[in-house]
Amino acid sequence: MSSSDQNPAATPASGPDEPSPPGRPTAVSSQVLDMGAQLVQALKPVRQMKQHACSIALYAHDLHRQMEVHHFVSRLNQDVLQCAVYDSDKPSARLIGVEYIVSDTIFEGLPPDEQRLWHSHAYEVKAGLWTDVAVPEALQSSEMASLAKTYGKFWCTWQVDRGDALPLGAPALMVSPQAAEPGRARAELVRRRDERYGVDSSAGGLKAARVEMDEPEWINPNADYWRLHRKGFAVDVVPAEMKRHAPFP
Repeated sequence: MSSSDQNPAATPASGPDEPSPPGRPTAVSSQVLDMGAQLVQALKPVRQMKQHACSIALYAHDLHRQMEVHHFVSRLNQDVLQCAVYDSDKPSARLIGVEYIVSDTIFEGLPPDEQRLWHSHAYEVKAGLWTDVAVPEALQSSEMASLAKTYGKFWCTWQVDRGDALPLGAPALMVSPQAAEPGRARAELVRRRDERYGVDSSAGGLKAARVEMDEPEWINPNADYWRLHRKGFAVDVVPAEMKRHAPFP
């Protein structure tokens, strides 16, 4: 059975970095339907995505595996955000996962076993790694200050960094970069991101702009589980007895 800690068996959907998904070109009839549906459907959940944030994410079971991620954020209320996570902001971007973000108040009410699956955002924000693309820092500063006091749970369903052309295997838990090794974001990965979007996350850029930003008074040690325990989490898919309310025919 599949595990998020292992490569899946070789398939036509595995290959070199950034492979195209297998499949035929989109038919004209499908394109016409898409355009027509766009005219008559409200697509209300999608239209609630108001922010595009870019950052770096690490695999919880292998912190050396890191990738640039793009969060398209919708706000359920002031304390709960939900993010569709893509591998880029191109029209051909692949949906690789989902992250839920909650305030510290809500996080403190979660059971300890649940808290272990979440990561803090304080360092990620103050280090200039999480940023709203193309939004001036003066405009996003209050949002970043709030985000620094939140926690996130990020499941990656499509491990594009290993060359998967389709979502293969079990989902993987992701974590945020931290100041301590081996959880520090790779400098080359950050540099390429910064150059692509005209961001300066160096000590003289976003780090300096956010140095006076209030930090959480306390980061719950159940979050960022690897820092204290030096262990991560991987998902194994195993057979289980089906729960039945009535006998099958």
